[in-house]
Amino acid sequence: MINDLTFKTGWQPGLIGGIAAAHGRYYADHWGFGAVFESQVGRGCGQYLERVRPDDLTLSVWDGDRFAGSLILDLNDPDALGAAHLRWFIVTSPGQGLGRRLMDQAMTHLDQQRRPCFLTTFQGLDAARRLYEN
Repeated sequence: MINDLTFKTGWQPGLIGGIAAAHGRYYADHWGFGAVFESQVGRGCGQYLERVRPDDLTLSVWDGDRFAGSLILDLNDPDALGAAHLRWFIVTSPGQGLGRRLMDQAMTHLDQQRRPCFLTTFQGLDAARRLYEN
């Protein structure tokens, strides 16, 4: 149950750990991913936060001081060749509209930046796919 919900931008204390833990739990439970995947998520988030620039967008949702979701629009990914890279999109309480709110904020920011955008995903993430297609 979401109680004291707050949407924040930029780095927040516990953000990397929250993102890595949420991804680790979800992908272990649903896809059998292990420690290597969770460590890759944490490492990637850390690398992003070390090079973040003002045009990037770091969004997170917090229920009090508990991580509840994130979406990062990485406009300066060195491997993206000028495109925006949508990354680390996850909510811990699906079905409450958090993902839609995060996606709407990200797409508004992307429209202002006038750049193409891509994400890396795989078949079977149907709830997320509906958000990506809208």
